[in-house]
Amino acid sequence: MALLGLGLALVTLILLTNPQLRGDAEQKLLGWLQQRQNSETTADDEPKGTAEATLATNLPKEQAQVASWISRKYRVAPEAVGALVAEAFTLGSKIKLDPTLILAVMAIESRFNPFAQSPVGAQGLMQVLTRVHSDKYEDFGGKQAALDPLANLRVGVKVLQDCIRNAGTIEGGLRRYVGAVETDGNDYVAKVMAEQQRLRSVARGVKLPINAGTPVLVRATPAKPADDKRELEADAGTPAASKLQSS
Repeated sequence: MALLGLGLALVTLILLTNPQLRGDAEQKLLGWLQQRQNSETTADDEPKGTAEATLATNLPKEQAQVASWISRKYRVAPEAVGALVAEAFTLGSKIKLDPTLILAVMAIESRFNPFAQSPVGAQGLMQVLTRVHSDKYEDFGGKQAALDPLANLRVGVKVLQDCIRNAGTIEGGLRRYVGAVETDGNDYVAKVMAEQQRLRSVARGVKLPINAGTPVLVRATPAKPADDKRELEADAGTPAASKLQSS
């Protein structure tokens, strides 16, 4: 396991320092997304035509605007981002969760790098702590699917949904998701909600520069007491000290 972690770290370092290799990796990622979606057999309640909708080059205008802005800001291949944006909108519609919140969490957690990994093992687009949520990967072939972009996105959304439901508010859910135990989590919440506001504006057709800043008023919520640490770590899967670094 140690050698596997070291290998992943070395691959990530090489991709980040070599633009050409990163471009090749993005193209392979797109092929991976297409292959996964074309052959995927998910739960019976999965809407028909999801794969075709996700791979459509002509996204609905709202999604296309979001995908274009994310692609430019985070320097990710537009085709791959389009697939992720479409999937986020599909999942959000299905579970009644704003897709711009899902995309904002991805942006802050991994900057849309599907191979991201934290020092404690939080992996993929949504930075899910695989060893805690390995059961949620069973429908995708096991925990080895943690770096599969679609599997990681769907598992991360499930974890986020559970966190929000248990906390009772979006802000509280985000604190649980990031594992805010040693800190109050306000910094993380502010970053996610600021990015969500930017994405909402872009979806409405507002022409925002990729370096635009959006002031956000975050409703103050008391931090969880220290004796809730075990519960919070089980919800989010990652201690605060390791997750809050992924900005």
